[in-house]
Amino acid sequence: MNIDGNIVTVEKSAEEVFNYFSELQNFKEIMPENIQKFEVDGDSFLFGLPGMPEIRLVLKEKTPFSNITLGAASSKLSFTLAADISEISENKTEVQLKFDGDFNPMMAMMIKKPLTKFVETLTENIGKL
Repeated sequence: MNIDGNIVTVEKSAEEVFNYFSELQNFKEIMPENIQKFEVDGDSFLFGLPGMPEIRLVLKEKTPFSNITLGAASSKLSFTLAADISEISENKTEVQLKFDGDFNPMMAMMIKKPLTKFVETLTENIGKL
């Protein structure tokens, strides 16, 4: 299951955006307002939203100034959330979130709508940075 967020423009350089997302604590700032739990532990963070199980994301891959990929810490759920970063000019950068998960069809049907909303919320909040 793939969910591509909208492309948003941020008034920062690609390096600034990359460095911002390299600090996992900063992900708290783009989380939905109703977040109930957010804890950073080394190269991972745990977050909880109402009506969803807590999810731990681990930093999987970093390509300087162009991509940061997080993945599920649990082997029960196989998915990644990537931030693709594209510099337009010195102080203008496009960011697109991409969710890629390997779920059975029943699970995919149940979680597609809430996950799409989650990616949309993160994207909107990135646009406000």
